[in-house]
Amino acid sequence: MSYGLRAPVLVLNRFYQPVRVTSARQAFEMLYMGRARVVAEDFVQLDFAAWLRTAPREGDECIGTVRGPVRVPRVLVLVAYDRVPRVTVRLSRRNVFLRDGHTCQYCGARPPVRELNLDHVVPRSRGGRSTWDNLVTSCRACNLRKGGSMPHECGMQPLRPPIRPRWSAAVQLEAAPRRFAEWEPFLVAPREVAAAE
Repeated sequence: MSYGLRAPVLVLNRFYQPVRVTSARQAFEMLYMGRARVVAEDFVQLDFAAWLRTAPREGDECIGTVRGPVRVPRVLVLVAYDRVPRVTVRLSRRNVFLRDGHTCQYCGARPPVRELNLDHVVPRSRGGRSTWDNLVTSCRACNLRKGGSMPHECGMQPLRPPIRPRWSAAVQLEAAPRRFAEWEPFLVAPREVAAAE
């Protein structure tokens, strides 16, 4: 699949730690302005001029320019950025599913994503709010069975207490829907990060 200027590009800090994913459009802008360099296949850093001289290989995604095709970079390293930003994980349906491993927190089932729901442990009708510690992933059957009941009233306690996740940028990148082989040396598997915390 060709993404063009919307292609995802992994951005690293100066210590080769993942910071974020950006678009190819923003990657080319950072390259041109001298704020980042491309990390080539052999881990050599290339500036904008050197990257323009790099010949596309078969299968590389390219964008057309008046000078000819230019490869879309897969990994950039920032020239003057040492920190790994503290990531605040946004509360969203997708992130709750990720936190819970796409598993119903009442029965342990793993149905397809389209059959998953968010459940308020303390129902909204009883003052429950949409917060990390009050939302869990549930299958349709469990969600209907629990309804507006409190967990102790229906005998349905969540398998794990819902908490705000403490994901690093690397874990968020690991969960990204589209990843490239060039990213792999810079990513840490979620299980390794979770075990280290």
